[in-house]
Amino acid sequence: MIKTLMGSIREYKKASLLSPLFVIMEVGMEVIIPLLMVRLIDQGLNAGNMHNTLMYGLIMIICAMISLAFGVLAGKYAASASAGLAKNLRHDLYHHVQDFSFSNIDHFSTASLVTRMTTDVTNVQNAYMMIVRVAVRAPVMLICALAMSLTLNARLSCAFLVAVPIMGIGLFLIIKNAHPIFERVFRTYDKLNNVVQENLRGIRVVKSFVREDHEIDKFGHISQKIFDDFSKAERLLAFNMPLMQFVMYACMLIIAWFGAKFIVTGSMTTGALTSLITYVMQILMSLMMISMVFVMITMAQASAERIVAVINEEPDLTDNDHPVSVIPDGAVSFQHVGFSYAGNPDKLSLKDIHLDVAAGETIGIIGGTGSGKSSLVQLIPRLYDATLGTVLVGGQDVRNYDVKTLRNAVAMVLQKNELFSGTIAENLRWGNAAATDEAIATAARLACASEFIDQMPDGYDTMIEQGGTNVSGGQKQRLCIARALLKKPKILILDDSTSAVDTATDATIRKGFKTIIPGTTTFIIAQRISSVQEADRIVVMDGGTISAVGTHDELLSASPIYKDVYESQMAASSKGDTPSPEDAAAIPESSVKGGMKRETV
Repeated sequence: MIKTLMGSIREYKKASLLSPLFVIMEVGMEVIIPLLMVRLIDQGLNAGNMHNTLMYGLIMIICAMISLAFGVLAGKYAASASAGLAKNLRHDLYHHVQDFSFSNIDHFSTASLVTRMTTDVTNVQNAYMMIVRVAVRAPVMLICALAMSLTLNARLSCAFLVAVPIMGIGLFLIIKNAHPIFERVFRTYDKLNNVVQENLRGIRVVKSFVREDHEIDKFGHISQKIFDDFSKAERLLAFNMPLMQFVMYACMLIIAWFGAKFIVTGSMTTGALTSLITYVMQILMSLMMISMVFVMITMAQASAERIVAVINEEPDLTDNDHPVSVIPDGAVSFQHVGFSYAGNPDKLSLKDIHLDVAAGETIGIIGGTGSGKSSLVQLIPRLYDATLGTVLVGGQDVRNYDVKTLRNAVAMVLQKNELFSGTIAENLRWGNAAATDEAIATAARLACASEFIDQMPDGYDTMIEQGGTNVSGGQKQRLCIARALLKKPKILILDDSTSAVDTATDATIRKGFKTIIPGTTTFIIAQRISSVQEADRIVVMDGGTISAVGTHDELLSASPIYKDVYESQMAASSKGDTPSPEDAAAIPESSVKGGMKRETV
């Protein structure tokens, strides 16, 4: 764990080394000052020598100023080192997450990853600042002050030999009981983040169902749990301060008591006792600082373990040693493919899928909820890897391609696509960063998006809010289709991407595909028969298997499932009703042999 964290220091190694160096110099000056105090008192004040008093006083002031300068420099470099470590940790976490497959992300959850990049990194940052400064200062001060006190009076200094074990045992017991609580607290933070994200993302649903009180109660319950755990941990840590103070004041009383006797008997001077008490304060303050460092490290340890777990997570999807970087065409072949989200061959969501698709062919896919439609197409750009069998693109196993090359050749438009904060033009250029204004306008026109973009005051410079909340579902889908068209991919996957637009617009969009990307292999997942009716072939999926493949006319006579869906939609159309997506996929329950727990990403 430490090795992994140290690897994120990088360009801040210099600051991490300079800070302890200046701390040691600062401590050196502070340790010298009590020795000068002995001479100031004994050779100056008590002897009535004003020259010695002024000389030693001036030297003490100079040492104090030097110590202050070293302290400022130590603080400056400690802040730079800790903030730099935090910056690099966030970079490493975020960069590593970009290589994660969906199964890797599911392993941690989105809310947990957010917590690790924010709260956990901040905890490690605070602990590192204490390590490079306080954790160096405290033991150096302890050793130096103890050595100096032994030179002044070895017998009185033995009081520390009793104090240290008492403080050590108490600190060990506190840390042992507090660490598991902090681990539990940070896991609860993940749940809290998840509740907040769900509430903000679905705020329209919350308000439409008047569920604000329910959401408040849910948030309050988790927040209360964090409060209870933190309170318990803080109560344990609270014992640290009274324990340290008890030992410190006990040592001071012992030294003051016996020191006064030594002065009376003449075996010790007033200046030596004054300096010894100063060293006692330095030693005991060092012990308190060490205890604070251990407390902070205890809190940060749980966070550090969570950060390292993400950094050490190996992505499930990786390139082989010599990846193929050229995709000849958009031909796709599924060769006896089986797939399980858990990677378990005994619990397959897709079973023995065998399908050959020629380059430039248009394939329609229909099926009931949980039939495996989305899972099937997600294997093409390697969003997941097949558990059994092989998926070929351009005649090559998709696992042989460079992942970025493969995904650049595939454009996916999902039912719930994402738009990002920025202008409409910036969102569309996700498909092609070098696209001209003319190309953007053409893609928007073919996707039937120009009709509403042109009506906006700022046109293509209109700002899209986070998640595209200021455009309708149909507008969002059309913008995402335009973005995919700009990519000019070899393979285009439309996963129920026109469910929020009317049938006439749907037909216009499909005609646009033939205009701008005529040679592209297209997969159209749809609930409406009209969306796939003109496809070269239509695949009917049922329970994770392919039930039938053929043209529209062939399936009407050969596939009962397809015929049932078609007739139900035609019946609804003849009544003037527009079937909902659920009605459009009204496959009889008896025909669904199996299901999937998840179908979309």
